[in-house]
Amino acid sequence: MGTVRGVIALSGELFDAIEVNAARTGNHKRAAVRMSRLAEEAAPNGMSRAEAHMRAGEQWLLADEPAEAAEEFRAALAHGGQTFADPRIQLARALFALGAHDEADALINELTQGGNRDDPRTCDMVAEVLTEQGDLRGALDWATAGVEACLKAGDRDELPLLLRLRYRLRIDLGLGEDDYDRMLDTSRLSAGPGPRAATLQPGPPSPPTQRPAP
Repeated sequence: MGTVRGVIALSGELFDAIEVNAARTGNHKRAAVRMSRLAEEAAPNGMSRAEAHMRAGEQWLLADEPAEAAEEFRAALAHGGQTFADPRIQLARALFALGAHDEADALINELTQGGNRDDPRTCDMVAEVLTEQGDLRGALDWATAGVEACLKAGDRDELPLLLRLRYRLRIDLGLGEDDYDRMLDTSRLSAGPGPRAATLQPGPPSPPTQRPAP
């Protein structure tokens, strides 16, 4: 559990424990420092260095240190190992926080043009980043792509999350209900982010919106 023959090893269990403690204490900077050091020095064992850098970067974001977070996400990209999500998404988030909008937009455009819209998690995360930046139509486009990816793959885990996000974006944009919206149990939307019932047989949706060119 986190060691290999006396040497500290990268493992999901170790990083999970660090994250839980950070959530309990609110000291995300301490967790970020420790994770960053482990990502550089510990021996990979069930977790890639790229994944370790990603998780360290997320703690730096929670600590409101986007510059440090960006370094970790760049390290994740440089290592190129398996990660829970595309590092470019979180790097874009950090860059937006740093005011580097052109570079962040370039990463989002790279994701858009690179055939990444068939992965529901990627779609969900990009939609969230764009929502944070006030690009609601761009976020809606990605959320719709994510719903369609879920339906194609039969992914019932990400589908409710994307349907809720898409529904709220459409409300904020003043758009009327469409077939994807009707997949939600709308009577329970106000209850919070718990599970939602959904069917995997929708009618044809409204045409997806297009993100404005930067």
